Amino acid sequence: MGKSTTPKPEKTGMAAGLNKGFIVTRRELPPRPSSRRGSRKSIKVNFVREVVREVVGFAPYERRMIELMKIGSASTYKRALKLAKRRLGTHKRGKKKCEQMQ
Repeated sequence: MGKSTTPKPEKTGMAAGLNKGFIVTRRELPPRPSSRRGSRKSIKVNFVREVVREVVGFAPYERRMIELMKIGSASTYKRALKLAKRRLGTHKRGKKKCEQMQ
């Protein structure tokens, strides 16, 4: 989800080259709030979302996705994913929505 945590090579202290720069000791930084967003879902939040979903229903594109997935072939599943991706903006969000719809 976030950046990869591969360690950077140590600086050489030289002014030029691949690892140029002043030699310093690296600090261990605490995780940022943005990186832990969505990882803690409380029971209350889940319950409220469930109730809202029951009351409001599905969006038109979600209903179309459900219809495509009911057919059950690989091509229609792919079509549903493509639709979700187009509506939600990213492939990752589209995959998550497809998992929700099933």
